[in-house]
Amino acid sequence: MVSQTVDLLREELPVEQEPLHLSSDIKTGLVLVDLVNGFCTVGSGNLAPRQPDKQISGMVDASVRLSKVFAQKNWPILAFLDNHHPDIPEPPYPPHCIAGTHEANLVPELLWLENEPNATLRRKDCIDGFVGSIEKDGSNVFVDWVKNNQIKQVLVVGICTDICVMDFVSSALAARNRGLLPPLENVIVYSKACATYDIPLHVAKTNKDVISHPQELMHHIGLYISRGRGAKIASEVLFD
Repeated sequence: MVSQTVDLLREELPVEQEPLHLSSDIKTGLVLVDLVNGFCTVGSGNLAPRQPDKQISGMVDASVRLSKVFAQKNWPILAFLDNHHPDIPEPPYPPHCIAGTHEANLVPELLWLENEPNATLRRKDCIDGFVGSIEKDGSNVFVDWVKNNQIKQVLVVGICTDICVMDFVSSALAARNRGLLPPLENVIVYSKACATYDIPLHVAKTNKDVISHPQELMHHIGLYISRGRGAKIASEVLFD
C-alpha cells in the first residue's frame, strides 16, 4: 500500500533531478546536516533508528564519501550538529542529542572532521541550521562561512530530508534571494545523501503520541518542497 502511494506521489509530484558535475571552476561548499549518533546510529537515543536502516546508512556512506573528497581537494565543509540543553525542550520531539552526550557527536565515520582544517563544526539547538547559526551579536556562522570562502554554491546532505535539511535549504534560499549571502548562487540537495526516519502507520496507531511518518513518502516530499523553494536536486555527484 505504501509503495503504491509513493509511486502515485512520484507521478503526481515529480522531483526533477540531474547529475551534478563539480570542479574547481565554481567554488562549492559542502553542508552536512545532523550526521550525529542521535539521528543515525542504531540505539543511540529517542530519535535514533531502532534497527539498521538502509536509507539512513546509505546517506551516511554517501556523505562520508563526499566529505573525504572535499577534504582532499581542500574545499570548505560545514557540519551542523544537533545539540540541546537538557532543560530546554524542543516540542514536539522527545529529549534528544543532549549536549555532552554521545548522541550529540558526529557519527564515528566522520569524527575526523573535528581535526580537519577545512571543516567548520556548528552545534545548533534548533531544527533550522540557518537560525541555529545566529550568534548573540546578530552575526551568522553560515553567512560568514559563505562570504569568507567566497562560496557560489552549497551542496547539502544529511538528515532529515523533510525536516532539518528542508528547513535549512528554505532559509538559505530565502537569505540568498534577499541578498544576504553573496556570492552564493545555488543551493543543491543530493538526494542519495539525504534520509529521514520511518514510523509506519500501523506503528503510529498503537501510540496516540506518535504521528505516522512513512520514510520513502516523507523523503520524497522533503525533496519536492526543497525543489519548489528553488533548490536543485542532484541525482549523483561527479567530480571533474
